[in-house]
Amino acid sequence: MQVAIRTLDNAEAGTAELPDEIFGAAPRTDIIARVVQWQLAKRRAGTHKTKGLSEVQGTTKKPYRQKGTGNARQGSLRAPQFRTGGVVHGPVVRSHEYSLNKKVRRLGLISALSQKQAEGKLVVLDAAAGEGIAKTKELARKLRALGWSSVLIVDHAVDDGFLRVSRNIRGIDVLPTIGANVYDILRHDVLAITAAGVEGLKQRLGNGKATPPAKQGGEDERNAVEAA
Repeated sequence: MQVAIRTLDNAEAGTAELPDEIFGAAPRTDIIARVVQWQLAKRRAGTHKTKGLSEVQGTTKKPYRQKGTGNARQGSLRAPQFRTGGVVHGPVVRSHEYSLNKKVRRLGLISALSQKQAEGKLVVLDAAAGEGIAKTKELARKLRALGWSSVLIVDHAVDDGFLRVSRNIRGIDVLPTIGANVYDILRHDVLAITAAGVEGLKQRLGNGKATPPAKQGGEDERNAVEAA
């Protein structure tokens, strides 16, 4: 499909060809959900921790004699039934990460790109460079003129000057094509990809295979991973 290339000054700068197999596929919301859950699980710190019976402070002396007191027998004040005792089956430090098939991750990214294009929220920029934009307020003024309050800008290689002037603007993120991901695409209202970024996504996602048609919920696992 042919789309217009825009500049940050909201002027036209030619046209770009977006391949239908990447930007015109039928979005798979089930696959998108799986990829987002996988991303969020990977970023969990997993540092939650409680102390068990052997870790809490306290005496190891038996609280009272075994028999003759009329109370239930107790062996330690560190037991979980006491206020200062350890926690039973509490959380421990661990990783929440799990593996997800590469074909599923690829189809999830294609679905997210296609969804933005279908919603009319995908814009192709001529470039995202710091040349001519020396101050953060200058870039913020241009973005306000475009009506962008939440935008993810994807470039083939992020320009250091552009990254510097954009990093303090709320709601604006800049990523290289290798870092483009489903979660960041969905959490921003507008997806702006530079012309070089489009070529980078073609190289990353275009492997000469066709994207499978959309499936309804409840398909078996084998069909879910046969992406493109």
